[in-house]
Amino acid sequence: MFGVDDLRKTRFAQELIEEGKTEGEVQGKLKVIPQLLKEGFSVEKIANILQLNVEQVQQFINTLN
Repeated sequence: MFGVDDLRKTRFAQELIEEGKTEGEVQGKLKVIPQLLKEGFSVEKIANILQLNVEQVQQFINTLN
C-alpha cells in the first residue's frame, strides 16, 4: 500500500507541489485540492501531501460546495 512518503515522491504530487510553490504558498496549494479530490485522495492525505493542516483543507473544500 502506498504511504504518504511514496505519494510525495510521485511525479504527479511533485508537479502539484511545485505548482503550489510558484503560485504562492497556501493559495497555490489550495488550488490543486480539487484535482487531488478527483484523484481519490482523502482530506488527510491531501493535507499531508501539501503540508497543510486538515482544517485548512476542509475549509477550502467547504467553499467549493
